[in-house]
Amino acid sequence: QVQLVESGGGLVQAGGSLRLSCAASGRTFSSYAMGWFRQAPGKEREFVARISRSGISTYYADSVRGRFTISRDNAKNAVYLQMNSLKPEDTAMYYCAADGGKVVTTTPRTYDYWGQGTEVTVSS
Repeated sequence: QVQLVESGGGLVQAGGSLRLSCAASGRTFSSYAMGWFRQAPGKEREFVARISRSGISTYYADSVRGRFTISRDNAKNAVYLQMNSLKPEDTAMYYCAADGGKVVTTTPRTYDYWGQGTEVTVSS
């Protein structure tokens, strides 16, 4: 079992940067691919980024590619999301999630564990 706790959210102006962190408990963190998702009020949860178990492979939604960077530190049981050039459209609750499967997926329902979320608000 894996427990996830996000942090680093807050209020930032458009064009600014924010770094989200996700701390994981459990001794098998490196066995999980990790993903970031976000959900705006009244909208469905959407995929943002994914990183493989080793950290070698990364995947991004078209809307964030080139602006966001996902990374992980297995020694620290942590995954990060560096967000640059933020836009008002990035405003949402951001969640980290763990996927124990062996197939790359961007579908929320295929992820096994979720954090409680951290709020990101980008003002104009």
